Amino acid sequence: MSSFVVIIGEGLLADSVAEELSSRYQMFRRTDFENGLPENSELILVLHDSWNPMAHQKAEKAVKLSGSPWLRAFVSFGEGIIGPLVRPGTPGCSQCADLRRLLGGQERSEMQEVKRKLSEKETSSDPWASKNGLLHLVHLIVTEADRVLAGKEGLSAGRMYFTDLKTLNGSWHTFLADSLCHVCSSIPDDSASLAKISLNPSPKISASSYRCTPLEKMKEALIGDYFDNRTGLLNSKMYDLVTPFADASVNLPMISGGNEGTAGRTQCYAESELTAILEGLERHCGLQPRGKRTVIHDSYRNLEKQALNPLEVGVHADEEYVKPGFPFQQFDPDRPMDWVWGYSLVEERPILVPELLSYYSLGCGSAGFVYETSNGCALGGSREEAIFYGIMEVVERDSFLLSWYSKLKLPRLDLQSAEDEELLLMAERMRAVAGYDLYLFNATMEHGIPSVWAMAKNRKDNGLNIICAAGAHLDPVKAAKSAVQELAGMMLNLDEKLEGNKEKYLQMLDDDSLVREMDDHGMLYGLPQAEERLGFLLDEDRALQSFQDAFQKESRHPDLTEDLNDILKEFRRLGLNVIVVDQTPPEIRKNGLYCVKVLIPGMLPMTFGHHLTRLKGLDRVLHVPMKLGYVKEPLSREELNHFPHPFP
Repeated sequence: MSSFVVIIGEGLLADSVAEELSSRYQMFRRTDFENGLPENSELILVLHDSWNPMAHQKAEKAVKLSGSPWLRAFVSFGEGIIGPLVRPGTPGCSQCADLRRLLGGQERSEMQEVKRKLSEKETSSDPWASKNGLLHLVHLIVTEADRVLAGKEGLSAGRMYFTDLKTLNGSWHTFLADSLCHVCSSIPDDSASLAKISLNPSPKISASSYRCTPLEKMKEALIGDYFDNRTGLLNSKMYDLVTPFADASVNLPMISGGNEGTAGRTQCYAESELTAILEGLERHCGLQPRGKRTVIHDSYRNLEKQALNPLEVGVHADEEYVKPGFPFQQFDPDRPMDWVWGYSLVEERPILVPELLSYYSLGCGSAGFVYETSNGCALGGSREEAIFYGIMEVVERDSFLLSWYSKLKLPRLDLQSAEDEELLLMAERMRAVAGYDLYLFNATMEHGIPSVWAMAKNRKDNGLNIICAAGAHLDPVKAAKSAVQELAGMMLNLDEKLEGNKEKYLQMLDDDSLVREMDDHGMLYGLPQAEERLGFLLDEDRALQSFQDAFQKESRHPDLTEDLNDILKEFRRLGLNVIVVDQTPPEIRKNGLYCVKVLIPGMLPMTFGHHLTRLKGLDRVLHVPMKLGYVKEPLSREELNHFPHPFP
């Protein structure tokens, strides 16, 4: 008995496909979904000579009842589009495909509005829908229908085909299912049980590595699943040929119409590109909950026994909250807010964390009490790897800020003593290509995790005078290299910006309140006039410290989880909690990737915009300098450095 095919739609495309298929299959035709669908349909084709979002939305509802796979094809602004092939109960529906297609376009906000308007009415034939172009689509649709009805994997499963109806040039494009899709998403409600973390073995790929999955092994999945110029989660890339090292960036398109660039910096462009993709995925995961659906909305007062006290992570100064236009409100324990479940690795229990601390807090609404960025967000080839690098980022930023606010006279490191040829060559290339001398300082705090403050000092008469960065890692040389790569990203390509806006940055030198954006921090210290603020580091009379004297013996565990357990043991001794919020959505878990947010209450969080500094409630900045022997007694808040920090 032949297969039973349903065609919904009207116009040349629907008529021509019906004519081609009617000789081989039983056919049922309708112009719309008003009277339901036959129960025994094996494939539903929704075909229009124009873009008909209303029909596609109705199709999604109808096929849930029939359980039949369905395929759409239509014309939109002179482009023929086929796909995706949708199977009910499987993520990756037509609405996911539309989201990716619209995000990949240049006029995404306008196209979203077009879709909204078209969803409210029936559409007429697209004026660019030529007969030859439509017949080309017909051939492709019939071929795809034959494949699906023969039980083969459809070419349009998880993909769309775009063809220019003028030239008939076409191409296939993969898209990711949207984990927040109102049609096909199946993410679970957040819960304490889902937040529980048991640390499993995570063998390192080599004795000198702290990764558990080789970057090259992930290449096919990273590019094939996440990068596409038309439908990708990431949709364009650029190589920076100006900076001293291989710098690549990719674009993460935002639904609001903006773009978020993420960079990768290594010694070769191919590796930098893959690193940039990983950074883009990390940013995607950190923007909002995508792996679990937030369900708890309550006040801290009611949740106190099972929740993190928000004041333990540092808040803004009281005087900032009362200024007109300040975007956040002082924390009120009686004001309801959204909470997500995290897990304390030190206390070994689930713990509720404000959602705005677990993800980016910009746009968090009336309940927002602090500005939170990507502090502690990290992606890894295992959850343990992601947690490890999340801790390293928290430590890196805390060490930098604590050094800055306490004006610690950090020991300057002897670069030669690192005994690492690549690090020495990196320093030489910075000097030869960009004209900068490299200074490294030991910023390791009481926990003993090697932390490095890196500074590049310009030898030329023009360009940024001083650039600062930081790195933290159990391997101090890796910490240093990470910081040097960050330094290089700002070299040479920002010189014109400094010269063109010098008056603006000079005003910031006199008025700290004008430092409002992320770039302002780095650009301010590009001014030679700001160099004196870093005088506590630039004392040339101090003796150099060797890497061997500065850092404890490097861990050589074969398993990353063993390193992680050592860190947790030390933090437990110091009374520092480590809280992990798993941000992993289905779209990255499918490739064995994990993303987490690590919070370590008491450590200093990085913020950008001087008015958004978060020091209130964080007394560690007053006591650690004495523990380390920099001062003889705890600092007072009046003694702290109140200039904007120089982290770029």
